[in-house]
Amino acid sequence: MTHPAPTSPDVTPVVSMDMITKTFPGVKALDEVKLDLYPGQVTALVGENGAGKSTTVKILTGIYKTDGGTIRIDGQPVSFTTPNDAANAGITAIHQETVLFDELSVAENIYIGHAPKMRFGLIDKAEMHRAASELLTEIGAPFSSHTQLRDLGIANKHLVAIARALSVDARVVIMDEPTAALSHKEIEELYELVETLKSQGKAILFISHKFDEIFRIADRYTVFRDGAFVGDGLIADIDEDELVKLMVGRSVDQIFPDRAKDIGAEVLKVVGYEHPTEFANINFTLNKGEILGFYGLVGAGRSEFMQALFGITKPSKGVCRINGDIKVVRSPADAVSNGIVYVPEDRGKQGAVIGLPIFQNITLPSLGRTSRRGFLKLAEEFKLAREYSERLDLRAASLDQDVGNLSGGNQQKVVIAKWLATQPQVIILDEPTKGIDIGSKAAVHEFMAELAAQGLSVIMVSSEIPEVIGMSDRVIVMRDGRIAAELSGDEITPETLVRHAAGITSSAEGKVA
Repeated sequence: MTHPAPTSPDVTPVVSMDMITKTFPGVKALDEVKLDLYPGQVTALVGENGAGKSTTVKILTGIYKTDGGTIRIDGQPVSFTTPNDAANAGITAIHQETVLFDELSVAENIYIGHAPKMRFGLIDKAEMHRAASELLTEIGAPFSSHTQLRDLGIANKHLVAIARALSVDARVVIMDEPTAALSHKEIEELYELVETLKSQGKAILFISHKFDEIFRIADRYTVFRDGAFVGDGLIADIDEDELVKLMVGRSVDQIFPDRAKDIGAEVLKVVGYEHPTEFANINFTLNKGEILGFYGLVGAGRSEFMQALFGITKPSKGVCRINGDIKVVRSPADAVSNGIVYVPEDRGKQGAVIGLPIFQNITLPSLGRTSRRGFLKLAEEFKLAREYSERLDLRAASLDQDVGNLSGGNQQKVVIAKWLATQPQVIILDEPTKGIDIGSKAAVHEFMAELAAQGLSVIMVSSEIPEVIGMSDRVIVMRDGRIAAELSGDEITPETLVRHAAGITSSAEGKVA
């Protein structure tokens, strides 16, 4: 798709990224992407989860080094080897979850690491508070520089993060999902702040999954898909339909296993599940031998709901029925005893126990089967671990190998094996192929199909549209902590998934998806 030049040719971008490449083991995160940021304009960086947006931000802020390509500031090539290099070049980022310190004052949080100094290196507190007060006034913050951070709410803490970013005299401000935790009124105030920053000539990179925000606030757009640049231009020259097609307009080039679907009776029924802050009114059923996909964008509440279903957090309302019987799930132990297991997205922190060997990771939830009178039987542990590692085609030197030394794909297989060894009825797979190579993805997909064929009921949370389409019998789309749609058959298309997830009004149907 060709768009008119977004600005006059004599206007030089503040930042220009050209042919940027970044590769991690087994994954090409960025493949010759480009991005231009212009003074006094907001550029929306748009793409699905995993499109390469976060990697781009980390390169721009000096956290990652590029493997190839050129970054220019005012037309001159630069190289960032540390975050300080990027900060010194006037690039700053306001992340969705910025680290702040509750026990410090607002001024101390703003200037931590670069506070004004007096003689002998002492911090000039008077100058720090004066400068902080000036910044707070500039962004319309309704609190003092002397206020303790712990006394502020989420929105005001966000303003402190913005003030901290501006304290380095930024020319480029990166806003990564800045409205995720804000109310409607606070979002409007953020829009006003963005307009102020634009009037000061700052170039703004705005990352959001919310189309209403993009079309409200952005002057330009750049679209990434699967780590590649696919288009850019003026927001005024594109509509929601075209933007969706740019985001998802790819062929499903992964090969997904053919499944002889044999979906049986209802196994799980969730009625009225709610949490005070994370999700509300969740209702659905899951059948024997079914793979039920859960799709949504960042902040949709999918993982938070799954953690409640597994007993990690406690819902404020709701009933869970397993095989028609009401079950109380107050803890993961309750969930496992009722036949529900959960393979989390963050396998390094929540799934695998780094430092323990493979066999102990696999048998950890099943110690009752591998012990006698309170004593572990090593032979039984190895037997159980071997059975499930072979079923998943786990690639390792031996079962004694530290799970931390495995590839991401094999770590994922260990976590899946661990829970399958408990012989569940329902397995929840949260982003089951995130961060693993294409070969391991295919193995996980084959095994998911095998589990369903054996009568296990599978809930798959995924942000990868080809995976959702290729593996799911039905799909539940979540948005803002609620179910936005339930889709099946021919209804499951890339455009339909994105529309429901982003809350885009359908031009064809005239209603909110």
